[in-house]
Amino acid sequence: MYLIKNAEVYDPSPRGRQDILVVNDRIAAIGKDLCPNLPDVEVIDGEGMKAVPGFIDQHVHVTGGGGEGGFHTRTPELMLSSVIKAGVTTLVGLLGTDSLTRSVENLVAKTKSLKNEGISAYCLTGAYVYPPVTLTGAVDKDLVYIDEVIGCKLAISDHRCSRPTKAELIRLASDIRMAALISGKPGVLHLHVGRAGNGLKEIMEIVEEEHIPITHFRPTHMDCHHEEAIRFMEKGGWADFTAEPDKAGELYETIQKAGTERMTVSSDSNGSIPVWNDKQEIVDVKVGGMEPLFQLIRNLIRDYDMPVDSALSLITSNVAKALQIYPEKGALLPGSSADMVLLDKDLSIDTVMAQGKLMMKNGKLLAKSTFEEIPIA
Repeated sequence: MYLIKNAEVYDPSPRGRQDILVVNDRIAAIGKDLCPNLPDVEVIDGEGMKAVPGFIDQHVHVTGGGGEGGFHTRTPELMLSSVIKAGVTTLVGLLGTDSLTRSVENLVAKTKSLKNEGISAYCLTGAYVYPPVTLTGAVDKDLVYIDEVIGCKLAISDHRCSRPTKAELIRLASDIRMAALISGKPGVLHLHVGRAGNGLKEIMEIVEEEHIPITHFRPTHMDCHHEEAIRFMEKGGWADFTAEPDKAGELYETIQKAGTERMTVSSDSNGSIPVWNDKQEIVDVKVGGMEPLFQLIRNLIRDYDMPVDSALSLITSNVAKALQIYPEKGALLPGSSADMVLLDKDLSIDTVMAQGKLMMKNGKLLAKSTFEEIPIA
């Protein structure tokens, strides 16, 4: 059990200076001057700290991605220490361009591994290609029968995608919707939207013509398609933007036009960052990290005077609502999962708690992946 004293609480809305009592994996109480008559309560001094919900990252290449530049450009899989240091307590794993040397089986296994190591983890079946790669042989069966699978990934409008037809998109979305209704899951069709083709044109037509709820379609990388993202959000959809801290100004401009209510941010961690020439030949490749997720949020707060709660919602409550796990996740409320980050006065990540377990304290790691060869406190 833990008692965080005198922290400035954001749930993510500001609630002023409060104490937070954590019992097992739950937030048991939030209030002023809590003095629980319980044994073995560890007190954590939250003076000068902001207590915020643990961050949620819904686009993570947990098994690694890349490969566009040859076998040696396959990026490494995600390690728990990277997750903790980024303040992330819940994530969604997915495949990338490569579904030949990577598999849904490996993805599900890695997702289960991360759960065993102490964070909350889900995953998406599919990858860039159509028909989608699956574990059971069908997207709807993966969604219904595999606990961790909450949807499917697919690439559109990209020179690396399979160019699915409108009819194929309708069939896939319909299968996902039916499986979501049966399984009680969000049933997301997570769409990698590239810079080629018609963007979201066919998706918007499907929403209008087929009456499939727009909330099943989850376009990501919308930082390359700001105007389309605004139109999509105005229709009630969720638009996901990849975290690029040096482009905080562009995102802020979109926020000024559309608000944050239907907007989320993800990291694209452990995916490749390829550089293409005008002939679509790869000339360089780098690997993405998870740190930009909160770096972008911090830049919005510091450089653009964005309210802390509005900025935080992009990686906490909004994502949880989109994934239908709010207020279990993405909130600091009595009864919510004890996923929490303490930020110091400089808005640096000081302490991380996942499901009631301290994973980092005072900047020192307390947990790591099973075979990580790094020191922990």
